[in-house]
Amino acid sequence: MAMAAPVKVVLGCIAFGVFWVLAVFPAVPFLPVGRTAGSLLGAMLMVIFRVISPDDAYDAIDLPILGLLFGTMVVSVFLEKADMFKYLGKLLSWKSRGGKDLLFRICIVSAISSALFTNDTCCVVLTEFILKLARQNNLPPQPFLLALASSSNIGSAATPIGNPQNLVIAVQSGISFGKFLAGLFPAVLVGGLVNAAILLCYFWKLLSVDKDEEVASTVGEVVAEVDMTLHRFSPATMSHLTSMNSQEFASAMDSFARSPSLCGEFGHTCSLRCRTNSVDIDAQNASGIESMRASNASREVAEGAGNPQREEGASWRRVSRSFGSQRCGSRGEASLQASEPRESSMERWKGRIRKTCVYLVTIGMLISLLMGLNMSWTAITAALALVVLDFKDACPCLEKVSYSLLIFFCGMFITVDGFNKTGIPSALWDFLEPYSRIDRASGVALLSLVILLLSNVASNVPTVLLLGARIAASAALVSPAEEMRAWLILAWVSTVAGNLSLLGSAANLIVCEQARRVEDFAYNLSFLGHLRFGVPSTLVVTGIGLLLVRSY
Repeated sequence: MAMAAPVKVVLGCIAFGVFWVLAVFPAVPFLPVGRTAGSLLGAMLMVIFRVISPDDAYDAIDLPILGLLFGTMVVSVFLEKADMFKYLGKLLSWKSRGGKDLLFRICIVSAISSALFTNDTCCVVLTEFILKLARQNNLPPQPFLLALASSSNIGSAATPIGNPQNLVIAVQSGISFGKFLAGLFPAVLVGGLVNAAILLCYFWKLLSVDKDEEVASTVGEVVAEVDMTLHRFSPATMSHLTSMNSQEFASAMDSFARSPSLCGEFGHTCSLRCRTNSVDIDAQNASGIESMRASNASREVAEGAGNPQREEGASWRRVSRSFGSQRCGSRGEASLQASEPRESSMERWKGRIRKTCVYLVTIGMLISLLMGLNMSWTAITAALALVVLDFKDACPCLEKVSYSLLIFFCGMFITVDGFNKTGIPSALWDFLEPYSRIDRASGVALLSLVILLLSNVASNVPTVLLLGARIAASAALVSPAEEMRAWLILAWVSTVAGNLSLLGSAANLIVCEQARRVEDFAYNLSFLGHLRFGVPSTLVVTGIGLLLVRSY
């Protein structure tokens, strides 16, 4: 593509620069509006500056990618309701044998869950739980947070639904779910194991702490049972909804541990409060009836004051009424006590049926994706099937979808398309293309280096949008198999590049922010602390994975 007019090039660079600054640094002092608003601002400037027309801006929005992203987010919400992540937490703490064993488990669990439920979801849900688990075992949190972030990035490269850039690549390239998984699975498997080995070597001395294995496993199970049941995931706000303050909960648990009799007093107090509340409600509802009965009784006494027989009859009627009310009350209490177990068992069965339906629909979605069906409509169909099978108002579940992320993608599509129309990306690629041939080892190395650096400077999704079509067109001149391999190399390098620095991927930022906001035992994962591990790990894992990426 030829370079556009100088005025359009300058204005397009300004609009893209605004988008880049707000996307990479969403809380800049002069304009702290966030990533979503920054994305829309960049898109609006592209249209206002006439770098791109309004019709072309609407056409730049890729609806299949948005549909696939929406469907996977809804499925993740229902999986969270079905306690999938609670079971993952129990798997991490089950019979734990110390820090090294826990570190290796985090690498495996986060990699697998990220491939199936996206890396951002995995990091949002597991960060706080891993911090609590490290605290209970008197272990430093830094190795486990780095294991979560890096392994979730590596594992998400295995499938098209693992991260946003893979969604873009799968839709633009037309590569099926099965071929995508087969081409990248060996690289993900070996790369994940190498990353875990690097983590163990890097933190070997720090994790070499003698601990009682039985106590560690018992504490881990207690943490999994308590904390994961209180955890709730909200992708729209990335917040946790708990039934009480974590500080209050911790103090209450400590007091229970010191005094077992306090548990009984606490349960007795709760039951008394519940009874008091029920009595207050019943008294309010029955106040009119009791007042009516009192007025009738006083009238009967007044009328029978001069007649002993009438007074005796009135007293007999009062006794019979009270006796009848006691019989009715005892029957009502007996029937209520008999119905409570039935209702509780019924609710348990309904909950199990709902969970089973969620897991079956999710497995069906994965099988449909492996069969080569349209990924976007498959994800949307699975999401709507879960909404229908829930038999409830879908608003609470749909409110947890990160619509801000969808809007961010819309603005990013327009901004990147406008920047492409300036001709700058094409000019840079024309300069690099002769040295970046996919059929030469030196070309693959240079191409990977460009993707690695650009992913950390401009973020991985814009990098895929800028380079994807150009890399594929260059590789298609060699062979169709090389074209597919070029797409897979782009997916692998742009995803693993997120481990280089703290700003390399959204998963890293999520882990950092979640760890900083945890009450009582917050931890600040510094930029340099991440960089010291991220640079060697990213270079080694990327190089090994490039040797294993294959096209089928």
